Amino acid sequence: MKKQQNERTMNVAFLVYDHVEALDLNGPLDVFIKANVIAEGSYNCYTVGKTREAVCIEANAMEVIPTYDVKTVPQPDMIVIPGANPDCVMDCLQDDGFQKTVMGWVKDQYHQGTIIFTVCTGSMHLSKTGILDHHEITTHSMLLDTLEEYNPKSTVKRDIRFVDSGHLITTAGITAGIDAALYLVEKHHGKELADTIVTLFEYQRQEFKH
Repeated sequence: MKKQQNERTMNVAFLVYDHVEALDLNGPLDVFIKANVIAEGSYNCYTVGKTREAVCIEANAMEVIPTYDVKTVPQPDMIVIPGANPDCVMDCLQDDGFQKTVMGWVKDQYHQGTIIFTVCTGSMHLSKTGILDHHEITTHSMLLDTLEEYNPKSTVKRDIRFVDSGHLITTAGITAGIDAALYLVEKHHGKELADTIVTLFEYQRQEFKH
């Protein structure tokens, strides 16, 4: 496989926290990593947590040590916010420390022009930040009504794979994160690169509405 050299590297920070959904995190992460292997220098991926203490992936199946915490993380061009079990996400929404430290950092980055990409229930994490206001948004089907309740200034889209609102991308459930990541790779670097990743994944990509 011939590597392509890319002049512009995009820093992509993946938020990790206790009980984060494994595929929400790893699906998009692997898309961007594969893109960087093929188009060398296109994406620099790393994880970020509230602290650098290990966090437990869903069901305590494994622990992940974040590469950085929110105070030491390099300036991201994109932040990916994976989801979790709805109960866990709602607990985070009521956790003042998480909201002030982690979501406060996300909000500051968004207002500096950083792209925010939420996967599945990850969009609910933004419900107290104001980032979702006046945007079309989506989430996992299990949480659509709750997302609408918490974000009355937003338009919640149903029966859609993902929504691109410019500097805010929100997706439906779990595997939709892979589709949106492929879409972003194609948007940034062209269809050929995205198609190559689909072939490597042996993934049945479809042309979803967004």
